[in-house]
Amino acid sequence: MRVRGGGVAAVVLVVGFAVGGCDGTTLGSAGPEESASGAAGGGGGGGGAALAAVDSLTVKGRAPKTGYARDRFGSAWADTDSNKCDTRDDILIRDLADVKFRSGDDCKVASGELEPDPYSGKDVKFTRGRSEVDIDHIVALSDAWQKGAKYWDASKRIALANDPLNLRAVDASTNRSKGDGDTATWLPPNKAYRCTYVANQVAVKKKYELWVTEAEKAAMKKVLSGCDGQKLPTGGNPTEAPARFHAS
Repeated sequence: MRVRGGGVAAVVLVVGFAVGGCDGTTLGSAGPEESASGAAGGGGGGGGAALAAVDSLTVKGRAPKTGYARDRFGSAWADTDSNKCDTRDDILIRDLADVKFRSGDDCKVASGELEPDPYSGKDVKFTRGRSEVDIDHIVALSDAWQKGAKYWDASKRIALANDPLNLRAVDASTNRSKGDGDTATWLPPNKAYRCTYVANQVAVKKKYELWVTEAEKAAMKKVLSGCDGQKLPTGGNPTEAPARFHAS
């Protein structure tokens, strides 16, 4: 059994360092740092690096979804960081507590628990083969496609789809209500996580030079203006996947 202790996770969140993969290589960002106020609208003063970063994002209209398909971002959960674990298991190892592995396999997560799930605020158990936990693309791939990714080469799309900065283990039922929504159309029901969630979307869009709509930018600023000192998450993998990976 490998236990993902809360104390370790807390240190990673504060300093923004990478966490180890199955063979000791780095996974990238451990996830966005939470603000002091926690909930959108709490704290009063607002501001912080995440809010400031919103103004650096290009604003354009949403392009048509024409041509989008999941395989334009490569095979699901490709091991782009070459640590011998697929991306899905990397994120489960990072985000779950009390992780247990399949016998003889230090990559395949058999069980664990979200304590709590960031989107709903409730504890959610993970058992391999069941659907209680999803790995969410914080910036949905179809949203990215309509805001710049359509024009990228395959290497950059594969990188986005497997970047730990853009991935989070979450409650499946809550995640499926999100669809391909952006900040203007969907926020986590758990209000205490909204500052962190929106800051993470800003960070991914800035890193990959994705644009936002006017409505999306306004929604980002509305949330982050109530988040005292919300930092902008950093880290994750390079924005180009290794040449051995391909997408249609």
